[in-house]
Amino acid sequence: MTGEAVRPSEVVEPEGAPQELVVAGLSVHYGGVRAVSSVSFTVGAGQCVGIIGANGAGKTSTLKALMGLVPRTVDTIRFGDRDLTKVKARNIVRHGIGYVPEGRHVFPGLTVEKNLLLGAYVRPWKGQTLETMQEVFELFPMLGEMRHRLAGALSGGQQQMLAVGRALMSKPRLILLDEPSMGLSPKLIEDILGVLQRLSAAGHGLLLVEQNAKLTFEATKTCLVMENGEVAMTGTSADLSRDPRVRQIYLGL
Repeated sequence: MTGEAVRPSEVVEPEGAPQELVVAGLSVHYGGVRAVSSVSFTVGAGQCVGIIGANGAGKTSTLKALMGLVPRTVDTIRFGDRDLTKVKARNIVRHGIGYVPEGRHVFPGLTVEKNLLLGAYVRPWKGQTLETMQEVFELFPMLGEMRHRLAGALSGGQQQMLAVGRALMSKPRLILLDEPSMGLSPKLIEDILGVLQRLSAAGHGLLLVEQNAKLTFEATKTCLVMENGEVAMTGTSADLSRDPRVRQIYLGL
């Protein structure tokens, strides 16, 4: 499916057939600078794929390019039977892809509940939206307790939970997460990791960008290592965690 006209009835729901993301030949340019060079990978339903690399490796640019937020060239972006290559950013979420940006970007002057409702803007069915909000509160009980509190009054960890919950409100089949562990305590990182594992077990595809290589290897089965905008290595997370070069550069061992 291509084009921009997407009616509410065409919003992707997670109860349908499993969806696989296929990306081929993705490149990102900022002016004359190439930030990402011909990256290709797949993310299957229920699969958690990680991307690690140093600052400037092209990790965040890859996620933004998938969401249509930065200039890109690409051979293929296919999600299930839908061709998203020419779909603009405003409609990507309607096709079943959620995005948790680096830095959370919650709306500090709105309550937790209203932040979550904004995440459901593509789903005009009030009853289903409220059901989804309850599902988010089951994943993050703390958000339920703070539903009427301003998001700006939350801690960094609570805001990260809110950012993940907001992405879930559109009922995505695939979730892109950019540095979800940034600035969090070890306990909160463990909590976030547990939620990611539950989402994967429920059939969500996850694409996890992290500088925390140890966390990435724990959370994922497959991983890409990006360097200078290119995929330098790819393989199972278990194999990469044992690779001498990866252990030295990314694990400090």
